[in-house]
Amino acid sequence: MTRGFDAEHHQRHSIRLSGYDYAQPGAYFVTICTQDRIHLFGEIIDHDMHLNVAGLAAETAWAAIPAHFQRVRLDAFVVMPNHVHGIIFILPTTAVSSDGRDRADHTVGATHASPLPPQRPIGPPRCSVGAIVGSYKSAVTRRINRLNGTPTRAVWQRNYYERIIRDYPALKQIRRYIQSNPRH
Repeated sequence: MTRGFDAEHHQRHSIRLSGYDYAQPGAYFVTICTQDRIHLFGEIIDHDMHLNVAGLAAETAWAAIPAHFQRVRLDAFVVMPNHVHGIIFILPTTAVSSDGRDRADHTVGATHASPLPPQRPIGPPRCSVGAIVGSYKSAVTRRINRLNGTPTRAVWQRNYYERIIRDYPALKQIRRYIQSNPRH
């Protein structure tokens, strides 16, 4: 479906931080919405989210992100009828500490506030929130369109929402928010 010019949408200003490098190590909260906010992934019945085949595809593709981005670790995640919420950690290129332990699940904050201990280099040099979200959206779109026999149907809104998680209290609050959504 092709869209025409939307004056209201065109006048919106980006909520992204100007000049911020969304590839730098840190924790990020993302929300990705379906095209026209269509309830594509299932439905909520008696306060429980019941995923359909498309919802299972969205959940499976999220879990596969670290296989494609070596420096990414995932945290809380939920699939809702028309969107997904998730927390992504982008690790520094030095993602393994000197004692050999992966510190990913315990780190928070971008490099401007990173509490990471000294670490030795591993993995590819860069990835970004945009690249991760784009890859995820493509994988889910391919799976859903293959299942439905609709090779060119749009599944997602063009944009997505991200928030930099700057400290542990904010991480805990966002985790609680995600975990308070209906589960399956």
